[in-house]
Amino acid sequence: MKLKIRQEEARDYKKVAEIIENAFKTEHFSDHQEQFLVERLRNSKDFLPELSMVAEIDDEVVGQILLSKIKITNSAASFDSLALAPVSVAPDYQLQGIGGELIRSAHKKAKELGFSSILLLGHDTYYPRFGYELISKYNINLPFDIPEKYCMILSLKEGGLEGVHGMVEYPEEFY
Repeated sequence: MKLKIRQEEARDYKKVAEIIENAFKTEHFSDHQEQFLVERLRNSKDFLPELSMVAEIDDEVVGQILLSKIKITNSAASFDSLALAPVSVAPDYQLQGIGGELIRSAHKKAKELGFSSILLLGHDTYYPRFGYELISKYNINLPFDIPEKYCMILSLKEGGLEGVHGMVEYPEEFY
């Protein structure tokens, strides 16, 4: 099995939508609309094509990840960040490390592009292995109510979250 991570292309959109839909089909904390979120984000000003990536095995797309721009603001400052939403792997390819490779590749590319942090809402037992911490540690708040244990952030560089606090501002496409 030769895994390749690359930037998503328009020819991948249909397959990516299928993967997302199937990957989230049984998720309890999902509105089962993630594939439509990705479509909206691709058409937004906050879309960064370099941070929309797919995983391929033998030229077949089997997973995807998307990071898009967000802001964290307070009364004194505004901080650029990224939201990881979503990452998904086709059910037949799950539990083989593909999601982890997508996450690590997206982290590397985001860091190359000069971003300092990535925020996500996700499984509290999965994402900490990649360095994610609770946003409450940094006095960061979300504009909606969700259990704290699912709200995490990662600093991509030393001191990347220094002084960062406030309210997360998601693009309208998230709503």
